[in-house]
Amino acid sequence: MTNSAQVDQLHRRAVVWLDHLTAKIFTMGLTGVSASVVHAQLSSSHLHHHANTIGSGHVKDDPAFLTAIAKSVAACDEVLIVGPGNEKTALMHHLQSARPKILLQLESSDHPTDEEIVAIGRRHFGLAAPRV
Repeated sequence: MTNSAQVDQLHRRAVVWLDHLTAKIFTMGLTGVSASVVHAQLSSSHLHHHANTIGSGHVKDDPAFLTAIAKSVAACDEVLIVGPGNEKTALMHHLQSARPKILLQLESSDHPTDEEIVAIGRRHFGLAAPRV
């Protein structure tokens, strides 16, 4: 087994923090944490709502965004999805339809630091922090 295959076998859990623009993905296992980021490709990153206009004022979804996140956690059996807003529910539904046997949980979270996201994941999955 190659070194990268060994890492894939051990990093079977992930915590994903996302909003409508960015997903921060931290895969976790006995050997540590690997981080990656996926960005939505939106025509505008700002929410605009003008008086007397039709529409919700929400940024339109990027259909490739959830697919790219799903590819980042393809080797994982368990995923904790955290973040503000409705994007976490959309990701949960996307992952459930693509991989019905994956174990998914949601947790609301504002805008934690990367270290705080990793700590949320470690606590959720019962993984100890590596000794220094």
